[in-house]
Formats: sequence, C-alpha cells, structure tokens
Amino acid sequence: MSRRGTHVTSGAYAPPAPARTLTAVSADGARLHVEVHGPEQGPAVILAHGWVCSTAFWAAQIRELAVDHRVIAYDQRGHGRSPAGAACGTEALADDLEAVLDATLAPGEKAVIAGHSMGGMTVMAAAGRAGFREHAVAVLLCSTGSSRLVAEALVIPIRAGRPRTWLTRRLLGSRAPLGPVTPLARRILKYGTMGAGSAPHMVEACARIVHACPRKVRYAWSQVLDLLDLDHGVRELKVPTAVLVGSADRLTPPVQARALAAALPNCVGVTELPGLGHMSPVEAPELVTGKIRELVMTYAGIREGA
Repeated sequence: MSRRGTHVTSGAYAPPAPARTLTAVSADGARLHVEVHGPEQGPAVILAHGWVCSTAFWAAQIRELAVDHRVIAYDQRGHGRSPAGAACGTEALADDLEAVLDATLAPGEKAVIAGHSMGGMTVMAAAGRAGFREHAVAVLLCSTGSSRLVAEALVIPIRAGRPRTWLTRRLLGSRAPLGPVTPLARRILKYGTMGAGSAPHMVEACARIVHACPRKVRYAWSQVLDLLDLDHGVRELKVPTAVLVGSADRLTPPVQARALAAALPNCVGVTELPGLGHMSPVEAPELVTGKIRELVMTYAGIREGA
C-alpha cells in the first residue's frame, strides 16, 4: 500500500531505508507493514507510532538507534503502508502489536517498546497480553494518555467544561479532508500539535505525514480515542516504564503524564520537556532517542525468568 508524498525526502526527518521489510498478520487477518533497521544481533527496540502518523514519524530515532540496535517499526492498521483492517479499536491495536512481536522476535526475546500517542495507548491495551509479557522488558510512554483525552485536551483555548469538550470532539472528529500542505495548514498543525519554538523543518515533516493519513482512517480512529478508557491497561503495565511529555502538549497535556505515573506499577521516571508539544520525537529527537537508549542499557540485559 504505497502512498506518494507521505514524508520529507531529505534532511534529518527523511526516513532511512530499512535493512528489510516484512508483513505481520494480525488476529483478524489485517496485514501490517513492518520495517527492520540495524544489525540483526543488536538489542531490539519496537517503535509504535500515533494517530494519523506512520513509521516515517520515527525517522530521527531509527537513524540514530539503528547504528547499534535492531529497530523494528510498523505502520498501525490503516496508516502508512498498512491497509485498514476490519476492526478499529483498542483490542485491534493490542492484536497488532502482538502480531509484530511474534513476527520479529524469537521466543522469549526481550525488547524495549516505545509508543507515541496512540502507540502508547497500543502498549497499554496490550499490557495484559501473554505475547507482550513474553517480550517487553521496558517501555517508554511518549506524549500519551489512558482516558479523558477529549475532556483534558487543550487545543480549544477556553476553560475546561462542556463547551470545550464539545468543541474539541467536533474538531478532532472532523470528517473534513485536510487537503494539501499549505502555509495555513502548517500553522494550524503547529498550533495544535507542536511547541511554539518548533523549527519549520520539523513542522514540515509532521505536516507531510499527518496530511497523508486517509480521511476515513483519521475519522475512524478519532472515534476510538474519543471513548478511550485504558486505565486498567496502565495497571497491567508492570515492566519498568518511563513517561515523557512536552509541557506545551495540547493533545495529551502533562496532567495525562502525571496520571500515568501515579497509576503505573513500576514507573521509572517522568520527564517533562519545557516548551515542547505533542510531537516530542520530532521536536526533541535526541532526548527521546536518549530515553530509549537509557532503557535499553538499564533493562535489556534482563532475560525471561530473571
């Protein structure tokens, strides 16, 4: 499933070519595009992107980590090069992550799993699954939340309450096409998803990815996020888990990160990045990559049963 113009083709955010690609087949038959980067014997890192994004979103992390890690990134169903599956919901997200783990890791092999936004929600949805527990050694929850996403989002600049929730639901759940990436589209995207200091090339990289997401896919998953309640999944996430959020994140603001940290059985730290928005892996690539490396260095030596 190839889509033209889905990412920038030069610079820091141009996706590197994978060492190999494969297709993971989920429980309902959905086919997931999977990329493997870096040395086959390197410690494994799994990257799960967020709503309306693709593997291209992790370009900066892939480029740096693949020097000495085996980096596995996949397109969520309906996103990037993965066709939309029959189901659309948190159980499907969990099924998909389990399918990717099974297709790319040896039995009992451990990996650090990083999830951004809906990718973090994928991790929470899968936390109680046998396949997840077999393979996950540590987790990075990056710019994400487990419930009350619409009520606590700050994209509409009025005080909390029913009017803000209603307007936010209408905005995020719009069926309208995003259209081409124009100067106005870049300004809107930057306001809603990025910090005020984000450089133009960062905004361009994100805009190209987001605008490539099919309208029907964007709408379908917005309905899932509207009703999201994965608080039970947070309590099931028992591996060491780090939480990261931008202080200017309007989609999953710091209140979400603090709630995660309070509920996680094994939280190993919360990092709040001053002035950064929701697109933290693009806005602060070195810091996010550094967090992943730190988790690998600290926990990836753990083996099953240790």
